[in-house]
Amino acid sequence: MSEIDRARAQTLLAADGLEGMVLFRPEAFRYATGLAAGVATMWGRAGSAIALVPADAGAPLAAIMSDHAAGSARPIDIRTHRIWIDGVTASDASSIADIDAAYRQSANVGPRPETFDQAQCFALLRDLLDERGLSRARLGIDLDFMPAADFALLQRAIPDVTWRDGSEVLRRLRLIKNYREIDRLRRAAHCAEAGLESLMREARPGIGVADLSAAWLSGARAAASQGGFGLSGHWDYISIGPDLQNGAAILGPGDLIKADVGTLVDGYSSDGARTFVWGTPAPLAAEIYKALLDAFLAGVEVLRPGKTFGEVHAAMLSTMRRHGFHEYYRGHFGHSVGSATGIEEWPFLSHANPIVIEPGMVLALEAPFYANGIGALMIEEQFLITQEGAQTMNRLSRDLISLA
Repeated sequence: MSEIDRARAQTLLAADGLEGMVLFRPEAFRYATGLAAGVATMWGRAGSAIALVPADAGAPLAAIMSDHAAGSARPIDIRTHRIWIDGVTASDASSIADIDAAYRQSANVGPRPETFDQAQCFALLRDLLDERGLSRARLGIDLDFMPAADFALLQRAIPDVTWRDGSEVLRRLRLIKNYREIDRLRRAAHCAEAGLESLMREARPGIGVADLSAAWLSGARAAASQGGFGLSGHWDYISIGPDLQNGAAILGPGDLIKADVGTLVDGYSSDGARTFVWGTPAPLAAEIYKALLDAFLAGVEVLRPGKTFGEVHAAMLSTMRRHGFHEYYRGHFGHSVGSATGIEEWPFLSHANPIVIEPGMVLALEAPFYANGIGALMIEEQFLITQEGAQTMNRLSRDLISLA
């Protein structure tokens, strides 16, 4: 099912003078069409999966995708191209001759490209635009993804379209989440925290980073299994002790554990972090953590509709200044979360960012501190913005937690 809000897309596209969008980024393709883009996207070239989103909310969506990815389902207007993977349905075959006959019956015959035929994909797009009356339209594309060489080929293949950068429109569309997206992010946050609880149970003197990572992942996967779903991915940045670059560190008395972790549910990634200590933290570490927690709470207070992203940053940085951190500078104190390629999705809670916070956003708020010789300390949570304010998706204590 498509996640795109067609009415909102119509408004944003009209405001930008665009008659539609043509999307090439794999996760943007899935966002617009509800379909998996397929394996032909693995080389990062444009064309193997293309989504057409007309500005008119009443006009049907369309997709160009590989025959391998398309399967038999046709929930929207789909045009297919052949890729390198050979396959046929031959359930009644009893001989090789029967298999050949099955190929011919399905019209699945002839040589296949080495990977995928980009020129053919662009030709399919040209034909689709002709059919939709958009062959001379002003269309936005996700230029923040498309390789420059591929864009030049697209312009030559479809020269009468006025191609404009639609990346900003797409980002603004994806910034407001629907209930299905919110549910994925909520489940992802739950699994990541279940993993942290597993990490807490397994922590003991002499344990290393790899073992803590394994304990975290085991707990996250168990929570997903109990919920009746699977994880489509996971990531973690876990450190132990004062040397931030020491991946072989083992846990000892007074050592900090920073666990910045996330799981993916249907491609949507959570992002959260907690800090633990074995035994009693050093006085300086405790003092730093108090400043971070105060800054975090100051950010939560401003994280509400009508405030700007920049105001959140200003509140948190000024709190750090009040705690004596006059040289502490942080480029951003958080970001949107969703189905971006990386963990952190645009936009960022950064200095003077004028973007206004709105209901339906899901934002990760973070207050980190890194110092070789002391260690890493971090608080990060995921919030759904509602009319009333910021609703956390997390449940673990925000305190510096002693595991001893």
